[in-house]
Amino acid sequence: MSIRFQIVGSFLRPAELLRFKREIEGRDDIAYPFYADLAGYEERELEATKDVVKKQIERGLSILTDGEYTRSLWHLDFMWGMKGIRRFIGERGYVFRDKDESASFETRRDIGMEIVGTLSGKNHHFINNFKSLKSLAQGREVKFCIPSPSHIYGELSWFRNACAKGAVYETPAALKEGLLGAYRDFIGEFAAAGGKILQMDDCLWEIFADDNLSSPYAGKGVDQAKKTAMADEFVEINNEIISYGHDLGLAMWTHNCRGNYASRNMCDGSYLEIAELFLRRMNYDRFFLEWDDDRAGSLEALSVFKDKKTEIVLGLMSSKTRALDDEPRILRMLDEAARIIPKDRLYLSHQCGFASCDGGNELSEDEQWAKVDQGQRIARDYWNE
Repeated sequence: MSIRFQIVGSFLRPAELLRFKREIEGRDDIAYPFYADLAGYEERELEATKDVVKKQIERGLSILTDGEYTRSLWHLDFMWGMKGIRRFIGERGYVFRDKDESASFETRRDIGMEIVGTLSGKNHHFINNFKSLKSLAQGREVKFCIPSPSHIYGELSWFRNACAKGAVYETPAALKEGLLGAYRDFIGEFAAAGGKILQMDDCLWEIFADDNLSSPYAGKGVDQAKKTAMADEFVEINNEIISYGHDLGLAMWTHNCRGNYASRNMCDGSYLEIAELFLRRMNYDRFFLEWDDDRAGSLEALSVFKDKKTEIVLGLMSSKTRALDDEPRILRMLDEAARIIPKDRLYLSHQCGFASCDGGNELSEDEQWAKVDQGQRIARDYWNE
């Protein structure tokens, strides 16, 4: 066992569970969590979750997850489970870059999310999911993953036009307050259920990076003052919920990436470009950051954490590839990071989960576990555990 190797969150789903997930993907006449509409789904989901927790325990992982087996997409199930949200199949999915980056790659289309009533996170089904995970963990430490409030606020206010005259929340300010209230509802019940570690995942920081050429907020002609004000709002939203979690005694973590869908990515953008805007100012206890390829840029971005107690999980490995990772590169970058941040505040991981959305990345379960075993071994040797 190595406490220095960490899992971001998700694992590949077994074929028996994916059969139900594929049906969910094609239907918008069913309501989350879909159990009432799909005979046998709840039972199969629970059996698969038991199995993935057991495999994590067998491998000695120090902090367990439910593999996100209870989710179809890393962020939307959380919102589908809130009161005041309607799920539907959209006209198009998210747009990712294909592997050779010469064309676009469209994701599944059941990503619709419409506000139809006052938002509330009370009595959320995720609390049942968490209780189930905790009961399966055999006393081991567990963490639970949800999307960050700023990511959801960004999607709703920028991309889904949630604010308009006659809407439930007519202004961005009203939407923000409604969303923050719903997050407080959920987090209060999570803490009451025995939750200790809440990880809030985020994929929008790189929109603000000037070297992300696919971003509408990068390059010449961008109103920098407006961009900074928007980033400030993201930080403020997250810090408000982080503070609330801290008041309840929770460890508040985050994971950031540039997209992870069927082994594809969504964008560029280095951490140096957003280090001052985001990394320095957000009050998370632990950051999972991706450095599996050159898009993330120099590790020098870690210098913003020098005078803080923040723990950093370096995503130097790849969950997107079939082959084992380049160990000399990993060790070289660990050494480089340790010259910036004390070694006892560093951890190792893959850059993201193996299945942020239920279809998963393009590798087999055996290859997935081999990569986990490799990470365990590298961490054990590097930290002399």
